[in-house]
This record gives sequence, C-alpha cells and structure tokens, in this order.
Amino acid sequence: MADDLLNGLHVAVTRPVDQATSICEAIHHHGGKATLFPLLAISPLQDYSEFEQTIASLETADWAIFISTNAVDNALPRIIKKFGNVPRNLKFAAIGHQTARELALYGIHDILTPHTRFDSETLLALGEMHDVANETVVIFRGVGGRDVMADTLKSRGANVIFAECYRRINPQTDAQSLNNLWHQDQLDAVIVTSSEAMRNLLDMAGESEWLRHVTLCVNHARIAELPLQFGFKVLVTDAPGDDAMIKCLSQVVNKHG
Repeated sequence: MADDLLNGLHVAVTRPVDQATSICEAIHHHGGKATLFPLLAISPLQDYSEFEQTIASLETADWAIFISTNAVDNALPRIIKKFGNVPRNLKFAAIGHQTARELALYGIHDILTPHTRFDSETLLALGEMHDVANETVVIFRGVGGRDVMADTLKSRGANVIFAECYRRINPQTDAQSLNNLWHQDQLDAVIVTSSEAMRNLLDMAGESEWLRHVTLCVNHARIAELPLQFGFKVLVTDAPGDDAMIKCLSQVVNKHG
C-alpha cells in the first residue's frame, strides 16, 4: 500500500538505468517523483584479449573476488565458455549481497560476503581475507577501479591479478536538465551511489547555483567526502539498500516541511 512519506519530493536518480528501477519505484510508492539522470553507463570492452589471457590463470588461482554485478555479468559467460564450467579450485568473494545473488545465477553459491557495509574495507575485514599469504587472488572489476582491495591483499602477502572486464562511461554531456528542473521547483534531492558518479556530477555542475540548494543523498561516507569539501548539503544513509535511501530522503521532506 502506497503512503505519502515522500509526498511532493522531487528526486533525481543518477544510478545506471538498469540499476535504477527499484529505487524509482520505491520513491513513487512513497509519494515522491523520480527523474532518471544516469551518470554512469556500463559498456563492454572493445578488446577482451588481455582479459582472456588473465582468466587463463584461474585454474591455478585461489580466490576470485567480484566487485559488482557488472563484473559478474561481463566475466562469468567468458569464464564458462573457456573452461566449460567454473574452475573447481576457486574460492569466491563478492562485495555485497546483490553481487553474490548474481553469482548464484551461474551456479556459484559458496560465496564470502560482508554482512554490514558492502564495500572493499568491510570485505577485507573478514577473517578469510586476512589469511591470504602466498595465495593468488583475481579481482574482477571495471577498468580503473579503486586499488584499496589490491593494495591491502598485497600487504598481506597475496599475489593479486586484476581482471578488468567492462568500462564505465558518463552518458550525460551536461547538467542543464537538472538546472531546469530546479528552476521549475522540481528538484529537491539527488541520489548518488558511487564516487565516480559524484565526480561526474560535480564536474558537470561546476559552480551552478542549483547544486547548493538541493540535498545530495549518498549511501556511503566515502561518496560524501568530495561534496562536503565544497560545502554542499549531503545526507548519508545509515545502511545499504533502498529502504535506507527512502529513510534518508524522508529527512529532506522533514527539512522542507
């Protein structure tokens, strides 16, 4: 049953299109209005030859760590095509439950996953990730991801290999449509759920007045760091997931009320 928790709140959602459906539906369910403004899009690599060379070593690797659902979807079909199945010697880890669920679609169910925050630091805090000396760890990710996972595992004695299997692009050319929405009193908050998307937003918005009047709702303190440095209004969810984001957005309603 719908409610009016977000009654009249206008929210821009910057997630990739295929990852934005659930939060947009939740915003509408609670009486708000969601506008899609994706700041990231996932694109396959133009050349997979290096990736193919990397996965050739999987039969002698110990761990396969998947950073995102995109990493799963862009890597597993190629791994299965090469080996006929997933190499049995591998132990699997995923950055969060959504990524683990995506792995399960390929028949992988014994997956190390953090239970609180879904990020590199929380996964690295698990005991299994401390006991990696002399083990080979393959990290499946997009081109140019964060290095904290690799750097930490290397410091613990692991041999780390990157298997980059997709790239992220910004499908927007400018932020004029968000500026227009704000001038029409149709923009109160912007959801940003990755540091890269935040950088794209700040780069495009520049010194725009509208950005100082909306609230940026993010799902990790790390994403909040840059906009806070510039003095923007930022709220951070207290947990991962859409429910926590709706709770965060309700604070914007209360401030407006």
